[in-house]
Amino acid sequence: MLYSKIEGSGKPLLIIHGFLGMSDNWKTLGTQFAADGFQVHLLDLRNHGRSFHSDEFSYEIMVQDVYAYCQENALESIDVIGHSMGGKTAMLLAAVYPDLVDKLIVADIGPKFYPPHHQDILAGLNAVDFSVKPSRNEVEEIMKNYIPDFGTRQFLMKSLFWQEPGQLAFRFNLKVFNEKIDEIGKALASDQVFEKPVLFIRGGNSNYILDSDFDGIHNHFPDSKIFTIPNAGHWLHAENPKIFYEFVSLFLK
Repeated sequence: MLYSKIEGSGKPLLIIHGFLGMSDNWKTLGTQFAADGFQVHLLDLRNHGRSFHSDEFSYEIMVQDVYAYCQENALESIDVIGHSMGGKTAMLLAAVYPDLVDKLIVADIGPKFYPPHHQDILAGLNAVDFSVKPSRNEVEEIMKNYIPDFGTRQFLMKSLFWQEPGQLAFRFNLKVFNEKIDEIGKALASDQVFEKPVLFIRGGNSNYILDSDFDGIHNHFPDSKIFTIPNAGHWLHAENPKIFYEFVSLFLK
C-alpha cells in the first residue's frame, strides 16, 4: 500500500507529486486545503518517498496503486491534484475510473508524449557514490557539476536521508528510473477521455504545456480550462503557491 499523510476531514482530495518528488513537497498547500474542509491525502507513489520500491514502473501500474489506495481507505467521489508525472497519473486515473474522480487539477503537464529530458538530472544522481559515505554537502557538490540550477538541486536533496548513522541514500529507486525512464514521457491513448471538470495550470516560463497543445488537451478533457501562472516555471506550485492555491480553491468550490 502506498505511503500517505492524511490531514483534515471532509471530501477526499488526493495530491500526487511529480517525478523524483514525494508527499512532503506538498505539505504546506495540503494544510491549506485541509483548512478549507477537505480530507487531504498526500501520496508517495511507488519508488518514491516512503512508499515501496518495485521493478515494475509505469503509469498503468501507478494508477492501479492509487485505485487500490482509494479502495483500502473507502474513498469515493474524490478530487485529485497531480503535478508533472503525478499529473499524468491523475489524468489516466480519471480516464480509467471516471466514477471515482469528480474534479481533476493537472499542474504543468499535458496528455501528450514527452521525449526523454531528464538525462542531466539522472547523470548527476548517478554520479553520487554512497559507498564512500559522502556528507550532504559533498552530495550537493557532486550534483552541481551536472545540475547547475540551485532550485532543482534543493528539490532533489529533499529525497536524501540517513539510511543509518553516517550513511546517506536517496529515498527514490534510482536503479529502476535508470531502466524505465522512457515510461515517464508516455502519452495517454487517444481514446482515453474524461468528461468531468478539469483544470490545467501551467507555468508561464515552462514549456511543458504550449499553446499548440490546447486542442489535444480538449480532445481528452472536453470540459477543461487552462490557466497560466506568470513568471513561474515547472515547479509552479512551489514558485507561486499563493496563485496556485487561489486557482485551485476557486475551481474546487
